[in-house]
Amino acid sequence: MNGPNANLTPWITEKFISAAPKAAAQALGALATYEAVLLLKPLKAQYMVACLEPMECGKAAAILRRLPARQAAHVLSRLDLRQAAKIFAAFSVPQREKMKMLLSASLRTALEGVDRWPKNSAGARMKTDFLVFKTEAKLSEIVEKLKILPRKKLPAACFITGRDGKLKGFIRTAELAFYTLESTAGSVMSEVKAVLASAPLEQTQKIFDEGQPLVPVTDENEVVLGVIAPEHAVAVPTARKKRFGWFGSIC
Repeated sequence: MNGPNANLTPWITEKFISAAPKAAAQALGALATYEAVLLLKPLKAQYMVACLEPMECGKAAAILRRLPARQAAHVLSRLDLRQAAKIFAAFSVPQREKMKMLLSASLRTALEGVDRWPKNSAGARMKTDFLVFKTEAKLSEIVEKLKILPRKKLPAACFITGRDGKLKGFIRTAELAFYTLESTAGSVMSEVKAVLASAPLEQTQKIFDEGQPLVPVTDENEVVLGVIAPEHAVAVPTARKKRFGWFGSIC
């Protein structure tokens, strides 16, 4: 990967992962760990996630362990929750403790609780990549945070919590342009409906039918653990899941 073609390597790897993530996971998983790290480390998180989600958990854990800790924590937070939990469990105890310091409290709770939730529950299908702000946060702070995200990663809404960490409301991203930037999140937020992590996935569809763009998933203390988007709200049929391995980790 040295020489005049070195700059092409990340670009080629990204194209490979974009075109065939499962094949890329298999190919990179077959390499020595240090070689896989060299190829993946320069990539954006979205490409690493696409490659690590279908990868064998032990290999994915070995790769993450060799990344800078903050980069590894960021990638872990964007992985499918079940895959993230398996990778996290594959870390040694000292590595898990170090990683916990870099993860949000809600993600730590989700990683520890995922095995308790039925496979077609909200907790099992939620994604942990979401934005949350305090009621006193200025809208200018929210806008600046959104500006650094790729256009494809802009969320339909941001969630608002109180100082106690409990969910209070949400703000549609598209509506931010209608408010002054000095307004606080709590003064412009809308009422939000949420579901418990243990709730059947079907409950989220009722909320989508009422026009809410995202459904937050909470624990019993009203702390946001994850989010369900409309495309995640379809339950996986047991027969198809069994046949094709949906939910799908290969470990």
